[in-house]
Amino acid sequence: MNKNLMLINKLESYIGSYQKVNTQVSQENIGWHIAHSCKVINTITQAIVQSDPSKAQPKFSFKFYFVLFTNNIPRGKAKAPSFVIPAKAISKEAILADVEASKQFIQTLSKAGKGQYFTHPIFGDLTVAKTLKFLAVHTNHHLKIIKDI
Repeated sequence: MNKNLMLINKLESYIGSYQKVNTQVSQENIGWHIAHSCKVINTITQAIVQSDPSKAQPKFSFKFYFVLFTNNIPRGKAKAPSFVIPAKAISKEAILADVEASKQFIQTLSKAGKGQYFTHPIFGDLTVAKTLKFLAVHTNHHLKIIKDI
């Protein structure tokens, strides 16, 4: 099973505690972190599928390789774009739907063309392989927050 799918399954295992919050760790509840992680996966996959490989402009990003090397995104250092921010009030059913969609999107992403890409606001254009690595680090980042909550 691919690593991202395994991480999505781990997110899914926390749905029962979706309303739990610990403001010393995060202002958002567990459900928000699950939904956000899924929105990132789903949005990035859609961008890759719709990308035109001839327009990719990959470049070296020290920040990207630092995040990959440390397998860590520092907490509170980056702000997510508004289109991957879930609603404050989110239902268990909506979270379940997001998780199921993410499972399908990860399968789609694993079949995407080699030249397809996603433009990250900080890291620049990421290939499918780099995107899969980024998604694993990002999802794991939110799983750590969920565990701390």
